[in-house]
Amino acid sequence: MTNDFPEPTTAGALDEATLHALVDGKLAPQARAAAEAALAATPQAAQTVRHWRVQREALAKLHHEVLDEPVPPALRATAERLAGQRQSANDWWWRGAMVASVLVAFGVGWLGRGLWQPTQVGAAQSMQLARMADQRFVQQASLAYAVYQPEKLHAVEVPAAQQDHLVQWLSKRLDRPLQVPDLSTQGYTLVGGRLLPGEEGARAQFMFQDAAGGRITLYLGAVAPQGALAQDSAFRFESDGPVSSFYWVDRGFGYALSGHLPRPRLQALASDVYRQLEERQTR
Repeated sequence: MTNDFPEPTTAGALDEATLHALVDGKLAPQARAAAEAALAATPQAAQTVRHWRVQREALAKLHHEVLDEPVPPALRATAERLAGQRQSANDWWWRGAMVASVLVAFGVGWLGRGLWQPTQVGAAQSMQLARMADQRFVQQASLAYAVYQPEKLHAVEVPAAQQDHLVQWLSKRLDRPLQVPDLSTQGYTLVGGRLLPGEEGARAQFMFQDAAGGRITLYLGAVAPQGALAQDSAFRFESDGPVSSFYWVDRGFGYALSGHLPRPRLQALASDVYRQLEERQTR
């Protein structure tokens, strides 16, 4: 890439990297002084720097009110909780490695007494892995709620006014006919929905809102076959900081209803959602 200005041969040579560092305030005082001196002798380069600085100021002003906003408490709490759980997962894997090394060391001695102990260890590890897969699903649902629930203008990708298009689009992306529950009798109306990524493919999120502006989300998508969640349809409850969720599975699909609600209220809503979806799927 060539520059459109001459490069002096002085110590303050004005190559492109130096100019960018000057505009970004990344030069040491001595190097900055040398670059400023070289600029004074290179009008074309000085004009380029002025142009870049104007661009930088314009970018800094763009959405400055959003940049200055504090991180929402729900999102901060969720991020801190996820960080702690990742550390717990790392600790678990470290302990698992230690257990595995002990089993290898003593495995030969136990072979003559049968293989029942390694089988038990394998079953315990499988259960732990299944539980971790289930937790990741509901954590992703809680995180999606924490990210999009506070949004004013972009809470959803497709609004409720285009519900037919929304359902068709998400059904195609998730490769499964989807249904949107009607929660009007519970005081909630559909805001809209969006497409999200997931470990087992695309996920969908439907958002609902009550008259006071309170929001809940229904997060759904395929679940990992090895997850304990994938083996039954029992309701499970998870509280991720200020975000609570009831989640379950039906026909290989996981569902999580999340919100800032007391457990009994959220459970009543989740039961209504489950009942409606089950009735529609069995028709």
